[in-house]
Amino acid sequence: MANPEKVGQGPTAKGSDGVGDGDVEYMPPLKHAIPLGLQHVLAMFAGNITVPIIIAGVIGATPDEKAFLIQAAMLVAGIATLIQTVGIGPVGARLPIVQGTSFGFLPVAIPIAKSFGLAAVLGGALIAGLIQVALGAMLGRIRHWMPPLVTGIVVLAIGVALLPVGIKYAAGGVKAPDFGAAHHLGMALFVVLLTVVLKFSFKGLISAAAVFIAIVVGYAVAFPFGMASLGNVGSAAWFAVPAPLQFGLEFPAAAIIGMGVMAFVTTIETVGDISGITMGGAGRDATDKETSGGIMADGIGTSIAAVFNALPNTSYSQNVGLVALTGVMSRHVVSIGAVVLVIAGLVPKLGAVVASIPNAVLGGAAIIMFGMVAAAGLKLIATADLNRRNLVIIALSLGVGLGLQAVPDAVAILPQQIKLLLVSGIIPAAFLAVVLNAVLPEEETS
Repeated sequence: MANPEKVGQGPTAKGSDGVGDGDVEYMPPLKHAIPLGLQHVLAMFAGNITVPIIIAGVIGATPDEKAFLIQAAMLVAGIATLIQTVGIGPVGARLPIVQGTSFGFLPVAIPIAKSFGLAAVLGGALIAGLIQVALGAMLGRIRHWMPPLVTGIVVLAIGVALLPVGIKYAAGGVKAPDFGAAHHLGMALFVVLLTVVLKFSFKGLISAAAVFIAIVVGYAVAFPFGMASLGNVGSAAWFAVPAPLQFGLEFPAAAIIGMGVMAFVTTIETVGDISGITMGGAGRDATDKETSGGIMADGIGTSIAAVFNALPNTSYSQNVGLVALTGVMSRHVVSIGAVVLVIAGLVPKLGAVVASIPNAVLGGAAIIMFGMVAAAGLKLIATADLNRRNLVIIALSLGVGLGLQAVPDAVAILPQQIKLLLVSGIIPAAFLAVVLNAVLPEEETS
């Protein structure tokens, strides 16, 4: 909800902190703008690096390849954010939206990467980005497919589908010889507890960046226990531009279909994030131009990511919450954060340092982040009328989608590419939610 004291103040109003509350175009003094921009980077950094680290583990990447994927993720996140905040023609919401590597694509990307390799994931993502650009251009025709009930089911399914990934990392990573050892689980629990303490015992920057701070502290604690090493950092360069198409592009049908469906799913998420930004930061609804431009920028960012070896990008909900918390709607503040991300993406040593973070540390953070995704889905579902019709839609969508993910052998008889789509959890859940919502008659209210 927007702060009622800020609603209706007008586009040029300034809060007591002098940072132009509710004004997209206001440029704060640099002494305010730089820390505010860095705060956005801290809020999204943990999520942005977790996805490439998980994919690196799936494909069996070397330490250098893992560092490269992290470097690419930071660079692309910065570029994609600038496309959103600055805009290019009709592309870009021109709002304080932070882009980052999408968790939503992971349940689909992981089985594709296991079966076909990273090139197939990137090829499918390239097509998915173009599909999302088309969806943004025809927003008016598809918006009725995205009520809170459908959006909530999809977001909840994403969060639940990702939780096993977080648990596996908390146990040390599936390839760890001591998987499930006490020191891995203890480290993950330490990160979880520290995050909760920081989140609810402090305010401002510490609270907003609780996950990031907990990862840094967990990483530092890991060294005395022999769980972390900087052995690969010394050989990494100080400056380098990530080479495009390092892993190539491939286009198997399962990757195109799976990632294409996820383009629709992430469009639903982006619509919600754009609405959250304008309502939370300015007390108004997003315009169709802002929403359409934001979705197209999401797609362009995803296609650029595929070319530069990064996974699909999307708007980051944690930064939406940060805008609502601070009331700072300046898109220029977020642009400063984007420049920081671009610079970070040009420093391979930073990627090498991040790549050395133990799986258990990231697992503790991932459990919280993925759980929060699921909780956000529940919150959206709760805004719908939970009558018998809607409960049936929820039950069938989640029952079939998550059930097939839990028991993939149930569809073992099907061709491999079709099986990959069905056991993702997200695709069948999203498909059923959209179709059932469209065909089942609304219940009459007394």
